[in-house]
Amino acid sequence: MAHQPEARMTNPAHLLADAGPAIQNLIKATRQGGVDESILELVHLRASQINNCGFCVDYGAKSARKNGVSDEKLFAVAAWREAPYFSDEERAALALAEAATRLADAPDAVPDAVWDAAADHFDEKQLAAIVLMVGVTNLFNRLNVTVRQPAGVGF
Repeated sequence: MAHQPEARMTNPAHLLADAGPAIQNLIKATRQGGVDESILELVHLRASQINNCGFCVDYGAKSARKNGVSDEKLFAVAAWREAPYFSDEERAALALAEAATRLADAPDAVPDAVWDAAADHFDEKQLAAIVLMVGVTNLFNRLNVTVRQPAGVGF
């Protein structure tokens, strides 16, 4: 069995007293936009895969399964464009999540076509929830990757 790496330090969200509750409030806010929980879970998982955050991928897959995401979707989310399991609504959210996570990869990071496709499926409040989920996920990814938070270890 592979050696489980140790974190470099305690997660910053735990060390700074106001950070944890503030982040939890952001997560809670993502649930107020009327977006199906399974879509938010897929968005979280895909952004975490892109950012190579083992902790968040592990946690996100478990959370997604708990919130009704099928194993077919969990196993295929990294290749959602090629997999037949995703609805048009899920595909629009995943495309938006990818674009908003890969900001440095293109001059027009979130092109109108990606935004418009998402806007065809989600109202403004729902879009706000998805964009906030992508932002919070990217925050988690950056914290956990930087401190090398091991996957499968309590947060």
